[in-house]
Amino acid sequence: MLRSKEYEWLRWSGWAEGLSFLLLLGVAMPLKYLAGRPEAVRLVGSAHGALFVIYIVIVLIAARRFSWPLSRVALAFAAAFLPFGPFWFDARLRRELSPDA
Repeated sequence: MLRSKEYEWLRWSGWAEGLSFLLLLGVAMPLKYLAGRPEAVRLVGSAHGALFVIYIVIVLIAARRFSWPLSRVALAFAAAFLPFGPFWFDARLRRELSPDA
């Protein structure tokens, strides 16, 4: 599974979604509230929203393709709502699916 196309899509979409969330929280929101630049949140927020939807769709595709238990799917969804969550989920999934584990 670690070399499958779906797994790679999941990794890339998770990293993109996680990074966009951090940019939203760490850059765009301070620009809005400290510098009076609300367009930063509109721009980064829109990109983050699209990446969030892509990540969720790819989680569902991976869950079906690899017959994930509901607990793993729920964990992937929950990770998307936490700063650094997708990075943590990716690391956990790599550990669980590693041939050395």
